[in-house]
Amino acid sequence: MSELVTGEAVALELRPARLPSRALAVLLDLVAAMAVYVAVTIVLVTSTASLDEAAQTALSIATFVLVLVGAPIAVETLSHGRSLGKMACGLRVVRDDGGPIRFRHALVRGLIGVIEILMTFGVVACIASFVSARGRRLGDVFAGTLVVRERIPVARTGFVPPPPPWLAGRFSGLDLSAVPDGLWLAVRQYLTRMQQLDPQVGWSMAERLAADLAERTGAPVPQGVPPAAYLAAVVQERQARESRRAFGSGSASSPDPAGEGPPGVYGAPAAYGAPAAYGAPAAYGAPAADVPPVVAPGAASESSGGHGPVEVPEMQEVPEGDRPGTGFVPPA
Repeated sequence: MSELVTGEAVALELRPARLPSRALAVLLDLVAAMAVYVAVTIVLVTSTASLDEAAQTALSIATFVLVLVGAPIAVETLSHGRSLGKMACGLRVVRDDGGPIRFRHALVRGLIGVIEILMTFGVVACIASFVSARGRRLGDVFAGTLVVRERIPVARTGFVPPPPPWLAGRFSGLDLSAVPDGLWLAVRQYLTRMQQLDPQVGWSMAERLAADLAERTGAPVPQGVPPAAYLAAVVQERQARESRRAFGSGSASSPDPAGEGPPGVYGAPAAYGAPAAYGAPAAYGAPAADVPPVVAPGAASESSGGHGPVEVPEMQEVPEGDRPGTGFVPPA
């Protein structure tokens, strides 16, 4: 991914085209240009048979320049950087600042392309593309352009499993303002791929992410709560807050602990097997209704009347062999 800065100081993330796709696009353009050149040459030879040899040579040179040099320049100018081969490969020529190219850009690219593509059979262009960090040939360097990919496959977003019902609303008092976006992204990627990881590796990753998240929020991870369940509950709390800010306080609330929440918001835990993924609530003592929410140290909660934080009672320790299944139980 390449970051370009526009004239308005806006950073654009574009994916430069690499040598294989560019070579295929150039090959398609050359095949189309040669087909047109052969057809035009046959017509000229037939219609100018009465002319002398010098005139026929001049017409041949003019036809070569117009078809193999002028036509690509005109096509790139009129199509804003999309020739026939580039359209087939999903590529486009843009300026260094991400804007559409103009005639002068296409002219410089076309004239230098005659030397590095036609006269050297593409050897110079290939070497320049290998050396350049963004795969640019000499024509792109002198013209100030870049060939980027327009058609980028959309990555399938993984499903973020909901936390177990007994953790619903447990972290409503956490201060999430200090958590950076990079940490949220790492947590979401872990939750979507945790079932694909080795149990021991997954458990250690969950503990590390949970420790980082607890350090940013200022409240420790509740004792007895699996790190994966803690991460899922905090992510759901953040989603609930963002939904309340976007749609109002009454339109996006936390899911029903019984698993009867609206299917469009986070999903019902029972439908996705959340208790099996994070452990049964009976293993950790009181249900969510009898456990006060977790708040950061020094923050006053509503349930305490504003006089101080509510201390979370220590949960029952579970032996190592009886630890509920989270998909990441470290091997014995």
